[in-house]
Amino acid sequence: MHIEVSKKKVAKSDKEVFDFLSDIKNFKTLMPDNIDKFEVLDEKTFKFALKGMPEIILRLKEQFSNEKVVLGAASDKLPFTLTGNIEALSENESEVGLSFEGEFNAMMAMMIKTPITNFMETLSSNLDKIS
Repeated sequence: MHIEVSKKKVAKSDKEVFDFLSDIKNFKTLMPDNIDKFEVLDEKTFKFALKGMPEIILRLKEQFSNEKVVLGAASDKLPFTLTGNIEALSENESEVGLSFEGEFNAMMAMMIKTPITNFMETLSSNLDKIS
């Protein structure tokens, strides 16, 4: 299953966006308002839960300097990745595209597609909060 949300322009350089997304504690800033739990487990791993949803543990999997940050599920039970692609538009502006890739059976995919799409759209719109 592949989900991509609209790219978001951010009034920060590609390096600033990359540095922000590479520091996993910053993801708390991007989370939706209905977050129930956010906990940093180590420098590359955090877990979070949205109200009424199970906890999800994400781990920083890959980083490509100033271009891409890839987070993945810490568990192999539901393998997926969340990728932030960063493109410099100018010295002080960049564009970020978020995408989700996961392997799920048809029933699971049908159940989670809308909540994941909404979650990703919230993360994308909250990129304005990068400081």
